[in-house]
Amino acid sequence: MRIIQQEEKMTVHNLYIFDRNGNCLYYNEWNRKKQAGISKEEEYKLMYGMLFSIRSFVSKMSPLDMKDGFLSFQTSKYRLHYYETPTGLKFVMNTDLSVSNARETLQHIYSNLYVEYIVKNPVCVLGNTLDSELFSSRLDAFIRALPYYSPRAA
Repeated sequence: MRIIQQEEKMTVHNLYIFDRNGNCLYYNEWNRKKQAGISKEEEYKLMYGMLFSIRSFVSKMSPLDMKDGFLSFQTSKYRLHYYETPTGLKFVMNTDLSVSNARETLQHIYSNLYVEYIVKNPVCVLGNTLDSELFSSRLDAFIRALPYYSPRAA
C-alpha cells in the first residue's frame, strides 16, 4: 500500500471591513474558490447579520465575562477571524483551517494600514467605501507576505 502525503497549504480567502452600522467599507479576495451565488451587496448583509448574531449569542451564552468576546469560528472548510476596534469597525478574514489565530494580523491591518492610509489621509472620507489605491496595494502586499498565505492553495 502506498501512502501519499499531501502538503498542507495555508491561505487567506478574503477580507471584509464593516463600519459600526453594517456597511461594507472594503472587500477583497485572494484565494476564494467558490462564489456565494448572490450579489456582493447581499453577501455583505448576510455576513454582517451573521456576525451580529454570533456576537450576541457569544455574549449571552458565555459562562465567563469575555473581555475580547467573539474572535473566530470554523466550519469544516474555513475559519473566520474577527476583530472589532473600539470605534466599531469590524475586520473579518476568512482563511483555511490551518490558520489558528489571525487576531494580530487583523490588528496590524487596522493600526498600520487602515489608520495610516485611510484615517490620516485627508482625501479619504471616514464612513465611505475605501477607494484608496495606496491602502489597497499595501494591504495586498501585506496579505501576500503573510507566512500563511499561499497563492496556489487547494
